[in-house]
Parts: sequence; structure tokens; C-alpha cells
Amino acid sequence: MENDWKKRLGVVYSTDPDFKYEEAPEAAEETLPPHKQRLIVSIDRRNRGGKQVTLITGFVGSPDDLKDLGKTLKTRCGVGGTAKDGEITIQGDLRDKVTSLLQEMGYNAKRGN
Repeated sequence: MENDWKKRLGVVYSTDPDFKYEEAPEAAEETLPPHKQRLIVSIDRRNRGGKQVTLITGFVGSPDDLKDLGKTLKTRCGVGGTAKDGEITIQGDLRDKVTSLLQEMGYNAKRGN
């Protein structure tokens, strides 16, 4: 579909019959190596119905790499959680265990509050 009008909403009309609208490719964020990542492992209780979760913030990289790291941590801890919006959420208060796991994997992890 070359004439998809929704992609060209902000474009001014051109009288050139050979004009082709080109989109700029989205820049994919590169994932930093583990030793350059600075992750903060903290606990969060807000907006969760009184439940505690371990929150890992500071990850720089692609969403796929974030999900892979989240899956690894959830599997190694034996609990559930999510990985989205640059944060990994692990159910329960597992700050010490998650911090030690991240350090074993080569990440620069610090325990927060």
C-alpha cells in the first residue's frame, strides 16, 4: 500500500507526480553490555493493593533484551512479574536475591531502599 494516507498526515501536498514519501527509520536503542549497566534494585508498594514488588530500574537497551533479563530473573527466583517500560517487576520482596543474581550475571547492580 504505497498510498496509505495515515502515514502522510503531516505532509504538505506535492504537485510532483514522481514524489515518494519516505519515512525516517526508527532508531533502535542499543543494549549496553552488562558491566556498563547501572541497575537499581528497590522495593515498591505504591498502587499495588498493599503487595510488595521488587523493582529493577535503569536498564538501557531494547525491549526484547529487557524481557529476556526479566524472564531469567523470574525463573531463577521462582516467582512472577513483568518487564516493560524500562523496568522489571518481580513479585515479592527479593531485593537481596535479585541483586546477587544480577551481580553474578555481570551487571552493576545496587540495592536501593
